[in-house]
Amino acid sequence: MQEQQFVSAVKESLDLPDNRTAERAVKATLTVLGQRLEGGEAKDLASQLPGGLADALPNEGGGERFDVDTFYQRIAEQEGEGVTVAQARQHARAIAKGLETALTDGEWQNFTSQLPKDFQDFLGTDPVQNR
Repeated sequence: MQEQQFVSAVKESLDLPDNRTAERAVKATLTVLGQRLEGGEAKDLASQLPGGLADALPNEGGGERFDVDTFYQRIAEQEGEGVTVAQARQHARAIAKGLETALTDGEWQNFTSQLPKDFQDFLGTDPVQNR
């Protein structure tokens, strides 16, 4: 999958106004995800992402411990431009679906295994609930 295909798919799934907004959401989500992942997992994840999307991930994950609510808050802050935490949550969940499609099964399992149970909301395995 090419970078523009990934960004366009996110744009369409979220009904965002343009690709720039979608790309900002994708990069913000990947940046914050990279802060949460440990060791070389961020680099492994980046190796399967197209083009500039991989650049949003660090070579070495920070392994910071924070919950899914903080994850969404950080994404909203990264996106800026008045993005609410609720919107950031919608964006992140759509991006997780895109990642699930873009990554090999092995890489999907590797990176998701580092996330605590409350991140099931991000991964879309819990029912969608209004927050």
